[in-house]
Amino acid sequence: MDAPRQLIPLAILIVSCLAEFNSTTPEGKSSCRASLGGASQSEAHRAFILQLGPSEDCTWTLARPGDRAIRIVFSHRQLDPDGSCESEHISVFDGNSTQKALLGKVCSDSDYVPVFESSSNTLTVQIVTNAAKVPRTVFIFYYDVSAGVSIPNCGGHLGTPDGSFTSPNYPKPHPAMAYCVWHIRVEKGYTVQLNFKDIFLEADEDCRFDFIAVYDGPSTTSGLMGQVCGRAAPTFQSSSNSVTVVLATDYANSYRGFSASYSALYAETVHTTSLTCSSYKMRAIISKSYLESLNYQENNLQLKDPTCRPRVSNVVEFSIPLDGCGTIRQVAGGSVTYTNAITFAASPASAVITRRKSLQLVVRCEMERNSTVEMMYLTEEDVIHDQSALGKYNTTMALFESSAFEKPLLQSPYFVDLNQNIFAQVSLHTADPNLVVFLDTCSASPTHDFVSPTYDLIRSGCSQDETCKVYPLSGHDARFQFNAFKFLRSLGSVYLRCKVFICDSGDHQSRCNQGCVSRRKRDIASYKWKADAVLGPIRLKRDRRAGGSPGPQDQGRGGEAQSRPSSGLHLLAVTVLALNAVIAAIAVMRRVVNRRADCKYQKLQDCPPKGQP
Repeated sequence: MDAPRQLIPLAILIVSCLAEFNSTTPEGKSSCRASLGGASQSEAHRAFILQLGPSEDCTWTLARPGDRAIRIVFSHRQLDPDGSCESEHISVFDGNSTQKALLGKVCSDSDYVPVFESSSNTLTVQIVTNAAKVPRTVFIFYYDVSAGVSIPNCGGHLGTPDGSFTSPNYPKPHPAMAYCVWHIRVEKGYTVQLNFKDIFLEADEDCRFDFIAVYDGPSTTSGLMGQVCGRAAPTFQSSSNSVTVVLATDYANSYRGFSASYSALYAETVHTTSLTCSSYKMRAIISKSYLESLNYQENNLQLKDPTCRPRVSNVVEFSIPLDGCGTIRQVAGGSVTYTNAITFAASPASAVITRRKSLQLVVRCEMERNSTVEMMYLTEEDVIHDQSALGKYNTTMALFESSAFEKPLLQSPYFVDLNQNIFAQVSLHTADPNLVVFLDTCSASPTHDFVSPTYDLIRSGCSQDETCKVYPLSGHDARFQFNAFKFLRSLGSVYLRCKVFICDSGDHQSRCNQGCVSRRKRDIASYKWKADAVLGPIRLKRDRRAGGSPGPQDQGRGGEAQSRPSSGLHLLAVTVLALNAVIAAIAVMRRVVNRRADCKYQKLQDCPPKGQP
């Protein structure tokens, strides 16, 4: 190892009493016996090793001059493997005490390399250990971070199906005190295969100084697949469609870093072919081993439009748009069908014979009433191979500011006044321009699960509310408006649910083009697909008749405020009924008492003797 590294143990002993930490021991806790040491080349950074004992409770505050932030890296730690996170942990706080915001907690089972960064020039570290007598060691490196200063080509987002990236300055020495994070994300249904062609970092058995960390997911806490340093060329494969790569370096011994590439691998096993359909495209997957068995190669495949090329990884994938690459659209029997064909490039004109089978793969997606049915069949001379699956159109609902339907309202919940105009739109997300959306039924409910009570705004394409207006057909968007209302004996929240039909815009006999019709006539009409869209909650503001505009606090209780006048009337009615009942009861009791009084004061001789008639 280089000379600077060989001096670290000696430096630890020399500066252990001079470490720039404020160590505090909470009242009632054991004394802090952690052995502090360090090797400091300047005021900008420091590395040190903590040798921890049982029953520790240590707190250190790191303070740096100026307005620089602090980044702290726990590149190696050995804690009690059987200790729980409650009894043994390292906590990092964003400030000068443990009362500040918690940046994170590190435990023995934490599956990542912890790195934290403060928002100011102070940071507090607290270490708590349990009573178990086991070896404990923590290697920590921290340094200043200047706001607005970045290293070129240090991290980023990679979203292509395949690509490559390197450490900054590669193949020249990497920069010191670098912390670079690359986020790799490929299409859903694929995993990421990451290949390091070259790694040349400072070698250390525990990778404490310079290292690469690879995580199985979209963040640095997704699950550590490996921590690498020295000379290596490893390969990693994710379990999902994302991977995160970190490069962390210290202040000394810079080498050329790394060079890596990645590619997307189809996650599912495909023995022959597979087809899925969505609102925008057909995705045809062909197994490479299947092609090899037919003596074909992937570069011989093409669609009807030969300029649309496949993506080749562990499989051959054609992403076929519904409105391009030679896709044919057909309308028949109440459904819309999209068809394309994958063929093999023709043999050269000079060729006389061939020993390969003539193969054609026909892909077809059929949109039916309540599902999307995918079919792929291939013709291999006289052999037909069929496959099928299910899918759905994508529909959403949103509110808008005005009848122009230009600016959607993004806040949720959306606060309104009673009788305020509300503009709603259900949208179909698809690449097919020849479809139209029709509002069949729209209902409202005070609860998101639409249990009783419910109120119909639109039924069978007909307005059921006097304030509801249904707009004419408008392609992929179905629009309506109504005036805000509230449910009696309920809070001021209203949820909307709409059922829509999706039809071929050129079919003038479809359900979409018939508009408002009776139930019996509606049942015999045709439509292509049916979908639901739900939106809410919409909430009422405080009743403005009380004066003034409601502020944020008033909006948060708008439903309660609107229910108060109704609740007051109910209370008054109940009180009047109760008073009437009391008055009636008093009158009845007085009559009974008077009768008893009359009998009490009659003379005895006026009453007939016993035994006489």
